[in-house]
Amino acid sequence: MNVTTPADAPWLIVGLGNPGPEYAMNRHNVGFMVVELLAERIGGKFKRAGKAQAQVLEGRIGPAGPANRRVILAKPMSYMNLSGGPVNALKDFYKVPVANIVAVHDELDIDYGTLRLKLGGGDNGHNGLKSMTKAMGSDYHRVRFGIGRPPGRMQVADFVLKDFSSAERKELDYFVDRAADAVECLVIEGLERAQSAYNS
Repeated sequence: MNVTTPADAPWLIVGLGNPGPEYAMNRHNVGFMVVELLAERIGGKFKRAGKAQAQVLEGRIGPAGPANRRVILAKPMSYMNLSGGPVNALKDFYKVPVANIVAVHDELDIDYGTLRLKLGGGDNGHNGLKSMTKAMGSDYHRVRFGIGRPPGRMQVADFVLKDFSSAERKELDYFVDRAADAVECLVIEGLERAQSAYNS
């Protein structure tokens, strides 16, 4: 897998989720929460992105000098299972190499709050990743935010579309903050450094 990209190429950081206030605190929307925090850190507001069916914010992260990175934060507005179309349109518009795309998403097979960063791989049944991979291949980065498995006999689809529990919400801000730190580390210092610091 060739992941060599120009040093000055922009990064596209995609939070996966569903648009609308009724979904805002769902487990499935943790990707939105992370990119919204990154937007706060940059100090900007999301705006509609032309024909791409997404909200975007352009900015920079990292210290001044060669480690400073141009980033485009994005929230697809197409609903989760159609995320690939908007992401692919943004990739083409901003001329972002696939290896400079980061998908931030919920992950059922990891304990709540645990992070895993990786490049490429399967979609593990995640409809947002499935749509992205269909649109542009699988060679993009993932920041996987653990939400754990549904309790008892609850269906996965019901579980991911429910809000975080009151117990989970006590730690949610901390975990979202840590995930945003992991994204910044990935973009500024590279995957290996971010994995050693944040994979747990």
